Amino acid sequence: MHASTIATPRCISLIDRNTRTREDKVAVCASRRGCGPRRVVRTPFTTLCESKIETSTGGDIDRRTALFGAAALSQWVATTPSLAWAANLSPVTTADAVTVPNWTLEGGVNMPTLALNTVGLSVEDTVRAVRLARESGITHVDFHPGNERDGVARVIAMDGRDGLFLNTKIRKAPPGTSPAEAAEAARKQIDEDLKALNVDSVDMLMLRDSPDCDVIQAQWAVLEEARAQGKTRSLGVINFCQSALECLLQSATVKPALNYCMLHVGMGPDAHGLRSFGEAQGIRFFAYGAVGEPGPEEELLSSPLLARIGNAQKPKREPAEVALRWVLQSGAAVSVRPTTDFGPGTGICAEGAKCSAGIAARAASVSWRLSQAQMAQLDALTSPDANPTLFSSAGCPGSWGSLQAK
Repeated sequence: MHASTIATPRCISLIDRNTRTREDKVAVCASRRGCGPRRVVRTPFTTLCESKIETSTGGDIDRRTALFGAAALSQWVATTPSLAWAANLSPVTTADAVTVPNWTLEGGVNMPTLALNTVGLSVEDTVRAVRLARESGITHVDFHPGNERDGVARVIAMDGRDGLFLNTKIRKAPPGTSPAEAAEAARKQIDEDLKALNVDSVDMLMLRDSPDCDVIQAQWAVLEEARAQGKTRSLGVINFCQSALECLLQSATVKPALNYCMLHVGMGPDAHGLRSFGEAQGIRFFAYGAVGEPGPEEELLSSPLLARIGNAQKPKREPAEVALRWVLQSGAAVSVRPTTDFGPGTGICAEGAKCSAGIAARAASVSWRLSQAQMAQLDALTSPDANPTLFSSAGCPGSWGSLQAK
């Protein structure tokens, strides 16, 4: 088997279908003047880009294919015996991937500031969402143990891990769990998750809060241990109110890189002071719920102000896009659900255009800006308000845990 080489005006990436080391796709440009949406064809090739294509079949791709793109490529695929299997595959049209800004965390860890939130998705929907997000330029995957983790594992097995930022969570210790038991449960979960993902480490582990300060401190010590052992590159916390952060900081040798909490228009950019408290300790704010949680806030989606601001953009933006852009432009990182089809503990990324379009719109949020006047208008809104640590334990005031404990 030998390689044949031709000159091309733009990059055509040919990915090996058997090794599956990364996404398999061929992006063919229509002319030297650039391309719009790309035609994607799945192939069994190895890869080379820039000024030439090398195939692993010895087949010839003529200059017409390089210049005129997918139609010529499809004809070549159909007439090459070793590629007959590919002739009937459906092409996928995608927009060019965005470039998501990074935060540089302690230790030089680069964390993309826009993440896909897979909460509540089935294994199959997680696979679909992660692959669509990856194509759109969203490589930070924020997932839970269980179905979501198993979906991420499938994507890694099929497409490789290359470029993905894997961010997962430690399960909350049940009430009455001793600090030693909670620590052992965290240690066991970390090893189970790494085994299920078939990786040696993840990029971030995030710890949930507890009403018991000793449990928080015991579990955090396990996460610090995991970081020292190379099982994770960075650490964060989830829904930590001020008192929970104060508890953790009493014993921590490694501070959390971030606090993962709810933030949306109507709460104010400082999330009732929690954000500025954490940032004063060097803890950044990583937001979920840009359109509300545990379900979408109808007040946001039907807001005349958000609609007016969205209509003023070129191209026009939906209220959900304006809401997300506000959070990003406030300086927070954001984890976003694929669409607004979600509820408490549930989510959907079904086959068809809706999930694909939703993820593409969310990815595009890094490519446009609100004006200072528009940001000020959104900053000033006081409704719909929410508790940034709504999903905390009974140790945090106003949380579901505290309300259930009454």
